[in-house]
Amino acid sequence: MIKVIFMGTPDYADAILKALIADNDIKVVGVYTQPDKPVGRKKILTPPPVKGTAQEHNIAVYQPVRLRDEAVVNELLKIECDYIVVAAYGQILPREVLDHAPCINLHASILPQYRGASPIQQTLLNGDCETGVTAMLMEEGLDTGAILKIAKIAVPEDEMVEDLFDRLTTVATTLTLDVLKNFSHYAPVAQDDAAATHCKKITKADGEVSFDNATVLFNKYRAFTPWPGIYLASKLKLKKIALEDKTSHNEAGKILSIDKDSIVVGCKVGSIRVYKVQPQSKKEMDVLAYINGKRLQVADYLS
Repeated sequence: MIKVIFMGTPDYADAILKALIADNDIKVVGVYTQPDKPVGRKKILTPPPVKGTAQEHNIAVYQPVRLRDEAVVNELLKIECDYIVVAAYGQILPREVLDHAPCINLHASILPQYRGASPIQQTLLNGDCETGVTAMLMEEGLDTGAILKIAKIAVPEDEMVEDLFDRLTTVATTLTLDVLKNFSHYAPVAQDDAAATHCKKITKADGEVSFDNATVLFNKYRAFTPWPGIYLASKLKLKKIALEDKTSHNEAGKILSIDKDSIVVGCKVGSIRVYKVQPQSKKEMDVLAYINGKRLQVADYLS
């Protein structure tokens, strides 16, 4: 029986935890996750998905504010385990924890590409045609540990972040079980730090777009829907769009055509088709209703 301490917080981690619990060769002996947080306008205190799964299976749950605190570390070191599996936990592991057992991290990129907080979104922002999940041995740096195995998948050019997230979650669960059961067969390979790239935590401000380049705009839509969403400087949200063409040259924001369910808007390079929008402080609506209300026609500007 392989004894595992699991560390993770969001849905991505929860799916991996469920796979570990369901496997007869693995016993999860403890779960570490972030503290409950207030969610929504009413600020309702909500537990991470991982916590609920652990409690359903009577697994001890630990939610330290700081994993580095001496008392927290000492408590963890008392838990006997063969491995520590980490997936989107949200805290840096101190040296004492890293030394307790091999710490295996599942990172949703092909490392050393996209170290950091938002690798799935970054894949879409850059229009990559391939991504994957890396299983690596953790060290004190951020996503810098030696690679055990990488599982790769193709990325269609119109795939949205939620769909890619779901597919990578499936890849990660399979990879986790593989690496745990065949750990001795994988020789860790050091990452090439010179080839490393990084991605930051996403904020609401990242969702602002312009009509400069249609491909860039569409990739932001893919990466930032549903959160933080994409919006113009006027705060008009573009709720449903498609890439119309990549190469034409137009006046930015000019309405090129009006069709039965959508409009085509020019970018300096390329154009996009807009189906639904949401004005500030109003409900989502069909774009035709919006432009009719604004009395906009072909050759006017969407702003």
